[in-house]
Amino acid sequence: MTSRWQAALIVLLVGWIYLPILARLSSQWWHDPNFSHGFFVPAFSFYVLWEKRGELAALRKKPSWTGLPILISALAILIIGVLGAELFLSRLSLLFVIAGLVVFFLGWRHQKTILFPWAFLLMMIPIPSILFNQITFPLQLLASKLAAHVLPWMGVPVFREGNVIQLPAMALEVAEACSGIRSLLSLATLAIIYGYLMENRS
Repeated sequence: MTSRWQAALIVLLVGWIYLPILARLSSQWWHDPNFSHGFFVPAFSFYVLWEKRGELAALRKKPSWTGLPILISALAILIIGVLGAELFLSRLSLLFVIAGLVVFFLGWRHQKTILFPWAFLLMMIPIPSILFNQITFPLQLLASKLAAHVLPWMGVPVFREGNVIQLPAMALEVAEACSGIRSLLSLATLAIIYGYLMENRS
């Protein structure tokens, strides 16, 4: 069996293993507005790979056995993520599987060439809930504090308790959607894309 067929079979096997993980990931992109930008991340990575197709084709293949430890480590991360019901780890392991396969079948030069589109895939993986909550709640408090300072200047009496703003006629809660995290993640993704395009245009 040629190395090309071996690579194709391994890619199919990896696709089969990660199909449930990718299905759940795309479902989260679709249903959670905080991470809806995730659809654009792999699309842009594929665009960059297509753009580099000539450069990749010109590289000499130098398969390296050092890709094997990367693959083993990636599968260990996957197992830990699945057994511990930790979505972030199981999704993150896919990136290391990709790197391991590239190094094992093509070599380190190929991995170095695709470093940007490979690393950019990190942006498609939602932040772990424990970290997400630690980021969003301080931002919610900051937004509520700013509102509590600005509204009195407009003649509106305000009493703030945590992320809840008490007005004379109602109580307003500064929810996660008002924390700015959604805009922050989307803008960070767009900034990386814009920076790459401008760098390559120059």
